[in-house]
Amino acid sequence: MIESSLIQKLENLTAVIGIIGLGYVGLPLARRYLQIGYTVLGFDIDPKKVDQLKAGKSYIRHIAADDFAESIKREKFDATTDFSKAAQADALILCVPTPLDKHREPDLSYIIDSVDKITGHLRPGQVVSLESTTYPGTTEEELKIRIQKAGFTVGRDIFLVYSPEREDPGNNNYSTRRIPKVCGGTTPACREAGLALYGQVIDQVVPVSSTKTAEAVKLMENIFRSVNIALVNELKTAFMKMDIDIFEVIKAAATKPFGYMPFYPGPGLGGHCIPIDPFYLTWKAREYEVATRFIELAGEINTSMPYFVVSRAADVLNQHAKPLKDAKVLLLGLSYKADVDDDRESPTYRIMELLEQKGAVVSYNDPYIPEIRPTREYPHYAGRKSAQITEEYDLIVLCTGHSQYDSIKPEALNTPILDTRGFFDDISGVIYRG
Repeated sequence: MIESSLIQKLENLTAVIGIIGLGYVGLPLARRYLQIGYTVLGFDIDPKKVDQLKAGKSYIRHIAADDFAESIKREKFDATTDFSKAAQADALILCVPTPLDKHREPDLSYIIDSVDKITGHLRPGQVVSLESTTYPGTTEEELKIRIQKAGFTVGRDIFLVYSPEREDPGNNNYSTRRIPKVCGGTTPACREAGLALYGQVIDQVVPVSSTKTAEAVKLMENIFRSVNIALVNELKTAFMKMDIDIFEVIKAAATKPFGYMPFYPGPGLGGHCIPIDPFYLTWKAREYEVATRFIELAGEINTSMPYFVVSRAADVLNQHAKPLKDAKVLLLGLSYKADVDDDRESPTYRIMELLEQKGAVVSYNDPYIPEIRPTREYPHYAGRKSAQITEEYDLIVLCTGHSQYDSIKPEALNTPILDTRGFFDDISGVIYRG
């Protein structure tokens, strides 16, 4: 049978694994398959990424290039922009972006384009897995329909699964191997193929009853975080009015060994999941006439935080007898989280834009992003370079708490610092919470 032949290839490591989308999710996944001994074929629409990988180089800071360089020498890895080579793979794993459009509705164009690129090159005996975060029903409504229109029967010829990525860039405690993998299939046969696909590379694979359930799992995880972050962001603004340090409160509350989990406020949400995923569910829920008011409120609070930071910046400058207009402001940290070079959906961009709209002269410093790369939402910032941390600024705003900023001596800078992360110790007249 086709299914048993595929599963045998996956289990004895003779299967060729195709990874579509070689970014922060696809690249570490490709590396993991190579480490186990599979042959991996990487697909990306960006020829610059492909060229770097073929040269044995990595463009993501926490992903070492050694595995790729060695695998290329052994002819176990290749990267390409030629999607016709999808026919060579026994498994095709889609790790492409799922952003929101300007109306905050799901943009599935990357998924659809990828599926359209491979459907003409599919063959019986392949497993196709979608890892991109999306709304429940996407795998069935978008991928299954397109695959079947290409003449295949899902569950007999092609085995279709959804297995949400859970990558946490820069988290050394949880590598790709150690993060449990949820997997749902369109049919029981599809699920078995999916379990075989991930079973050799992930320590624990968690089967669920359907692709819709697996899609919902991912949304639930990220909505949980979004709602709790919104809560502490709202508490921060309330406690600040009462002259209470939210970070001290959280630290003390976290000593309770049950019934509490610490979440931390910040300048807004960043990354490829938390700022986006809740809106995927709210959009889909409207189809069923369900109002997701709680989720939408959390989104509104988190989206408003850059405005709060800019308001606090104006307040701090005013305390130092300086207007926001024409003030020289340095933003510390462009990436969305500490000690990574990932700037996707970073709130620092929005803060930069809002400050400039108010007339401030804004620079940024980030040891991991020496020059801003083109982004979908802020292409006009491409090419801007990281500035030095000096005394020439009227205000410094800490947006991301990189460990390298531990060396900063705030009292020696002679510049007020607006700290949005609780990174620095409280120093009266120097450190301001925001």
